[in-house]
Amino acid sequence: MKPRVLVTRDVLYAGRERLEAACDVTLLATPPTRDELMQLLPAYAGVLSMLTDPFDRDVLACGTQLQVISNYAVGYNNIDVAAAQERGIAVCNTPGMMTHATAELAWALLMAVARRLVPADAYVRAGNWQGWDPDLLMGVELAGKTMGIIGAGRIGQAIAQRARAFEMEVVYHNRHPLDPAVEQALGLRYVTLDELLATADVVNLCTPYAAASHHLINAERLQQMKRSAFLINTSRGPVVDEAALASALADGTIAGAGLDVFEREPEVHPGLLALPNVVLAPHVGSSTIETRRRMAETAIDNLLAVLRGEQPPFLVTP
Repeated sequence: MKPRVLVTRDVLYAGRERLEAACDVTLLATPPTRDELMQLLPAYAGVLSMLTDPFDRDVLACGTQLQVISNYAVGYNNIDVAAAQERGIAVCNTPGMMTHATAELAWALLMAVARRLVPADAYVRAGNWQGWDPDLLMGVELAGKTMGIIGAGRIGQAIAQRARAFEMEVVYHNRHPLDPAVEQALGLRYVTLDELLATADVVNLCTPYAAASHHLINAERLQQMKRSAFLINTSRGPVVDEAALASALADGTIAGAGLDVFEREPEVHPGLLALPNVVLAPHVGSSTIETRRRMAETAIDNLLAVLRGEQPPFLVTP
């Protein structure tokens, strides 16, 4: 008998036939609520889950046959990993799949806010453009400016590579400095967080979310930044205090921001929605055809490996 597998959203793409050949698959049409997950889990040996699916201790307790949760994401803060480990449930993720896509989106947000592309697009569509004007919608150049990266992991390093092509100086802050050879190859310079905030023209957030990084960027740290600086966040929404950011953007504490993630997704702080100097994207950092296919294939690989009793490619639980 094939093991029963629950897929909480249709992300299978080319991997559907492979998964269905090995498993009895239930594919949900809409995201499950917490209560729905608790009702469904007793029947399944495996789940291919999304970052929005809540697997807390009580939900996991319902998975009496559950062997594996394969998260279609790099992050796994939607899963109580300690509780899963106690129950012998393997937790897997898909790291390294979205490096280029997310780095490219970070640059898209930066270019859009620096060159005021969203107001420019609205200006043209509204029929307001009457011809060339030397003062029309002036932005700023990035060449010669300083990029500050908080969290120089895979994505942070990919952003740094692209910054060199824009002739920017790049500084970074991590919990620990990178290998000097990596710093040299990417043209990176390690600085304290205070120095990064005070000197960077662009502050790019690439840090993972954890208790220590909750509201890492708050009112006090926004005050440390240059008034001409831009904040870009493609990491996790709660890394930024959204209320403080809305105030800082409104009163000119910083010049602008580009956000792909938010504190209480899909809610967005209403103060941000009214501002012209922030570009807002609906968490699409990894949303490219190539990345989505890689994530699906990897999530399926993880799931099937555990169900076969094998070591999965990317195992979160020891």
